[in-house]
Amino acid sequence: MADLKAFAEQLVNLTVKEVNELAQILKDEYGIEPAAAAVVAGPAAGGDAPAAAAEKTSFDVILKEAGGAKLAVVKLVKDLTGLGLKEAKDLVDGAPKELKAGVTKDEAEALKKQLEEAGAVVEIK
Repeated sequence: MADLKAFAEQLVNLTVKEVNELAQILKDEYGIEPAAAAVVAGPAAGGDAPAAAAEKTSFDVILKEAGGAKLAVVKLVKDLTGLGLKEAKDLVDGAPKELKAGVTKDEAEALKKQLEEAGAVVEIK
């Protein structure tokens, strides 16, 4: 079990760039698609309204724009996501961008409130 804990620790501490590289390796070498693609394809393929309604327990928080206080938003994004300062700045500069995906409604609302207080424009999908 100690090896699995160490592995989990390594996964948790990956940067955004490293996660993207890992996802690409898994896709190219092992044929494993990222989970987000499966979630997007799931409801469209099923076409079942009750399944789609039941699936709306996870929400995506989208940063639409930084607003007037860009520096405050970058710092907050860094704190909320665990990204490095450069990655957080790149995310804010590239808005609209997905900030967090698959979070609960309460967490999504809390993130939206914090970001809007910092001056950002946020959307929950």
